[in-house]
Amino acid sequence: MTRELLILRHAKSAWDTRAATDFDRPLSNRGTKAAPRVGRFLLREGLVPDYVVSSPAERAKQTVIAVCEELSFDPHEIVWDRRIYGAWTSALIQVLRESPPQAKRVLIAGHNPGLESLVEELSEQGTAIPVDGKLMPTGAVAHLEIFSEWSELGSACAKLQSITRSRSLEK
Repeated sequence: MTRELLILRHAKSAWDTRAATDFDRPLSNRGTKAAPRVGRFLLREGLVPDYVVSSPAERAKQTVIAVCEELSFDPHEIVWDRRIYGAWTSALIQVLRESPPQAKRVLIAGHNPGLESLVEELSEQGTAIPVDGKLMPTGAVAHLEIFSEWSELGSACAKLQSITRSRSLEK
């Protein structure tokens, strides 16, 4: 069975807040508007996940909840995994290996630089870095076709179908 992976970077976060830590930083106004657009895009494309796992950092949490609301995916079903916050490729792959075996489409939400390295590590054909140098800017979602079981996820086991930036979506 072919599986699909959606890799979602949180939308634009606010830097001018009174958040005590980086973990607590919320979305900016721009991010709050962008996140539902990503959800509507995924719905339009028929890319509704069976399983959602996310960083519990505030900006990731706000992003994934807004996306899931557009997809009619119950936010109570989101799995909050602290390992995603600040994670690099190997930790993200380990989180994904723990996805339910029956899940056909998984969405993972988190942060850079880990998500960019995850896309590059999983893609069998490699990835071209855009002119602006950002493979996964805020609010971007990568769609990969996976050729292995979740438990066997590893290097070059996927075909990158697309990377969509929230800024490119209809307002």
